[in-house]
Amino acid sequence: MLIAVAGGTGTVGHHIVEQATRAGHEVVVLSRSNGVDLVAGDGVRAAIEGADAVIDVASIQTLSARASREFFGAVTENLLAAARGADVHHVALSIVGAAQAPHGYYAGKFLQEQRVAASAGHWSILRATQFHEFAVQVLAQAKVLGAHLVPRMRSQPVAAAEVAAALIQIVESGAHGHAPDLAGPREERMADLARSYLRKTGSPERVLEVRLPGALGAEMANGGLLPGPGARLGSQTFDDWLAQRGGSGRTDDR
Repeated sequence: MLIAVAGGTGTVGHHIVEQATRAGHEVVVLSRSNGVDLVAGDGVRAAIEGADAVIDVASIQTLSARASREFFGAVTENLLAAARGADVHHVALSIVGAAQAPHGYYAGKFLQEQRVAASAGHWSILRATQFHEFAVQVLAQAKVLGAHLVPRMRSQPVAAAEVAAALIQIVESGAHGHAPDLAGPREERMADLARSYLRKTGSPERVLEVRLPGALGAEMANGGLLPGPGARLGSQTFDDWLAQRGGSGRTDDR
């Protein structure tokens, strides 16, 4: 199969490229370095010509609902428009809880889901929980008097490599519509994960758990972003990931 990957250099994307290549698929990475601008739409049609599937794991770092909607709305529309009239399986990665808490960053993911589901072609959507790398990302977002501010958040983090494998499996088996949610093996508190990462890296810095305001903060704190019944569970825990990666990892998604 020829698989085009939007976001192929990111946290999940680089796993998709590596795993799909090992499995014998031909892979095209949709990136600016390859002459593709996903937001403007430049070069998208030419890049996916002849592709059997497009896997969209492109992302943006923002807490703004407006910025998230603008990004995911543009990228999704450009990918769908480029494949219109061709027999291309569109596979999108979303987040568990996006439909229940369409606020902040999640607003864009919910819009993405809506536009993919409304498209006329073959499509699949996989919702996954936060990646293990998310704990590292939140540590870089806010710091006060030497302490990292981490949101009060119940999460069930999943390995990015396992998400990549699930997306490739969807491509290989055909259109699914909404696939079963994918989550990690156990529930964790984000502040505890951040503290574990700092200990692993030898940092003496502190973590302060804070309740984020608004509807999204409430969903984070109350478990609204946890998987429901019927979700598939991965096998790698955060501790496993930390031991394997030495606390390092890409932090460009979620």
